[in-house]
Amino acid sequence: MSQAKKEQIVTHLRYLRQELREMHLGIQDDGLFPEPGELRGVLAQMEVLLELVETNPKLKSNPDTII
Repeated sequence: MSQAKKEQIVTHLRYLRQELREMHLGIQDDGLFPEPGELRGVLAQMEVLLELVETNPKLKSNPDTII
């Protein structure tokens, strides 16, 4: 996998992790659920990340692996 692609994946993962943390804290602290648009945005980012990973023929997916 090229270095640029790895950096893209790392960037997407960091963004997703931060967004999910904020949503979790909102639910925990305030009992407020995220807006549907926020969830759609995170899902769209996850789809982009999945496409980046799937386009690499060297990368083997393991459905039992939890990240």
